[in-house]
Amino acid sequence: MQTVLKLRWPIMIGIIALTAALFLLAPNLTEQAEEAGSFQLSEQADSQRAATILESADVSGQTISLVIELESELDEAGRQRIADLRTEIEALGDPVTAVLDPFESEELEEQLVAEDRRTVLLPVSVEGNDEEVVALADEIRETIVPDDLTVYLTGEAIINQDVNTSAQEGLKKTEIITVVLIFGLLLAVFRSFITPIIPLVAVGLSYLLSQSLVAFFIDWFGFPVSNYTQIFLVAILFGLGTDYCILLLSRYKEELTEGKDVQEAILNTYRTAGKTLFISGFSGFIAFAAIGFAEFPIFKSAVAVAVGIAVLLVVLFTVMPFFMAVLKDKLFWPSKGSASHKDSKLWIWIGKLSVNRPLWSMLLVAAITVPLLFSYNNDLSFNTVDEISSDYESVKGLDAIESAFGAGNTMPVQVVIKGEENLTAEETIPYLDALAQDMEKVEGVDMVRAITRPTGSVIDEFFVDHQLGLIAEGLEEANAGIGEVQSGLGEIETNLETISGQAGGAGLREAAAGLSQVNGQLEQISGGLQQTGNIEQTVGALAQVNAGLSEIEQGLNGGAGQYDELAAGLGELAQGVGASAEGLTEISDGLTEIAGTLTGISDSEAVRGTGIYLPEGALQEEEFEPLLEQYAFADGEGILMEIVLEEDPYSPEAIDIVTNLKEAAERSINGTPLEDVDIAYGGVPSINSDLKDISESDFTRTVSIMLVSLFIVLAVLLRSFIMPLYMIASLLLTYYSSIAITELIFVGWLGYDGITWAVPFFGFVMLVSLGIDYSIFLLDRYREEALTAEDFSKAMHRSMAKMGTVIITAAILLAGTFGAMLPSGVLSLMQIAAIVITGLLLYGLIVLPLLVPAVTVSFAGGAWWPFGLKKKK
Repeated sequence: MQTVLKLRWPIMIGIIALTAALFLLAPNLTEQAEEAGSFQLSEQADSQRAATILESADVSGQTISLVIELESELDEAGRQRIADLRTEIEALGDPVTAVLDPFESEELEEQLVAEDRRTVLLPVSVEGNDEEVVALADEIRETIVPDDLTVYLTGEAIINQDVNTSAQEGLKKTEIITVVLIFGLLLAVFRSFITPIIPLVAVGLSYLLSQSLVAFFIDWFGFPVSNYTQIFLVAILFGLGTDYCILLLSRYKEELTEGKDVQEAILNTYRTAGKTLFISGFSGFIAFAAIGFAEFPIFKSAVAVAVGIAVLLVVLFTVMPFFMAVLKDKLFWPSKGSASHKDSKLWIWIGKLSVNRPLWSMLLVAAITVPLLFSYNNDLSFNTVDEISSDYESVKGLDAIESAFGAGNTMPVQVVIKGEENLTAEETIPYLDALAQDMEKVEGVDMVRAITRPTGSVIDEFFVDHQLGLIAEGLEEANAGIGEVQSGLGEIETNLETISGQAGGAGLREAAAGLSQVNGQLEQISGGLQQTGNIEQTVGALAQVNAGLSEIEQGLNGGAGQYDELAAGLGELAQGVGASAEGLTEISDGLTEIAGTLTGISDSEAVRGTGIYLPEGALQEEEFEPLLEQYAFADGEGILMEIVLEEDPYSPEAIDIVTNLKEAAERSINGTPLEDVDIAYGGVPSINSDLKDISESDFTRTVSIMLVSLFIVLAVLLRSFIMPLYMIASLLLTYYSSIAITELIFVGWLGYDGITWAVPFFGFVMLVSLGIDYSIFLLDRYREEALTAEDFSKAMHRSMAKMGTVIITAAILLAGTFGAMLPSGVLSLMQIAAIVITGLLLYGLIVLPLLVPAVTVSFAGGAWWPFGLKKKK
């Protein structure tokens, strides 16, 4: 420290120059956070696999929904305006790949036009990243959407962009409010116009330096970054930095008050409070550095705070001594005294209970916190939309869709199926529909849209029971046709007998006899078909009958040449016989087709398991082309399905439904040709399901690493295995009590689904890493006092008297810093702020003064086990 004081001017100039240079040269941290995206899930997550499969197949994975709200029911003029709007959007070209026409078919109109005919959806498929999607949405809004038409543009990418925008706007509010709040609180505490400026300058330099370094690390080493990075840097550095400055300034004031000169006061301040500051700062550094072991990039992005704390320690050990040495006692001008170094009457009063009656003190803490712990339900929310105000257009669009079409239609689950072979073959499609059927049976599923059910309703023509019904009708029609032919041939036979009687001739009589024989055969064929249903035998018999009719027709045509006067009549009879033959040929062809269908059904393995049969070539028919374009990709090796839920896609229930869908799909494809396909799930419910799984596992793992690391550091620095245990335990008690209070506020009172999924992790990290400082402040001073005190109780009484005001002031200041997040309008930041504020106040006013001293004095000298405490003589 003497070297720092000696070189204070060069050091100060160097730090200012370095800060300015890095600030000017560093990349933009805000842009880096926006580019990183909102969730940054791993490639193994289901939702990311779905996106990767679609991206590799050049299939659009992005959709912009234009929600058109009409003043009156949709009419012809309205249809034309929407058609024109669709044409203009299609004409934009890349990145637009398709614009679904709501009026292309009755099925699509039912799907995209609300029942009240006042809301119309116009889905636009886009090939591109989030930035391109947002840019396209801006272009559509500014250049295509008419001013007199109410149109909301929404979609996943647009919502994520609005969340980013809201977060950045919240950051700006937080920065301004933080600076004003800290200055005001320091002014009230120190009653000096100079003192508040010093911490702000020191912390401001720390923030600018650390922000620049983090931005460089992101570019150079792929350092994790998210929307939370800057906000936490502001909150932690300004809050923690101010706390540390209060600790240093209070001790410096205390040393000056005892009559020491400026240099001695500075040296003694850093020998005592400086050591405490280092222990606290290093503990915080380790706590945030441990977050680097997290797998989830959003959680990992808080590791930037470790960089900030390291920079802060350097600044506090260089810049603060500079101001102390230069300003001397003028640092506290115009105040002649300061509340910050006075004994804490509140903690003295609390100490009478916690030090003198430790058991009662512990019971009192339990009475306050245990009911809170039992009230905690760990309700989590994954609703991204809650993060932003309802004034955003994307939110208005979602609300309009939910109101007109139901919540599930806003963001359906996307099922992406990818195989190694063609999945659109006739033998495979039935299993795809069976899969859709099984998923539709899952509780909470409203409908499944797939290649066999494009509007969510089953295409009956695919099912064998329907086909068999048609076959039965065909057989009845065949029998009826044979009866009609019989009747016609009977009339011809009667007419021919009349003619032969008039004209004579053996040939005509033979023809009449032949017709009589044919009619007899037809009667046998019809009866046989009705009794046995043997279609192939019937077709063969009809072929023989047709051969006989051909001979009769030729004979009649020959007879017409012999009997000129009867030529016209015989010609007509011959034509009648020919028509009958053609009729029998058609019946025969129909029966052949029926026989082929029945054979196909009999040979099809898919029919047994699915009840569906597709004749060969059925999917090549023109009517199926739009379905293949919409639901197949990668030359038929990939299939898409959309699952509309009955629940809000952002709700916790939607996550449970996705889990059940995955289980149902696994059971459905087992033992089928789809057994080896790759199935992934996209869409908001699937993303949230992945978020839940990853965040829960990462929370447990990372927090464990953090606590173990913290224990080791505290054990080394405090030279005790006992103190770190109850210090950490007291913070765990405080955290769960404060998150229980936060849950009561936001879920019980304000009605949200739960605490935002990222909040428990960040709330825990913030509260534990910050709260540990206050126990270090107290226990390190206790160690100092215990070295010379008569007994441990007196040492604790004096420690509480000296540190109470510092800790309470620091806790209020830090709570105020996080309180600056409340006006940000970002729900997760507000909830994190609530956890930290309630936790700091609970810890500073109840848990730390009541529980920690009670436990510490109960251990007496054993608190330093196994190293022990060597008292000064």
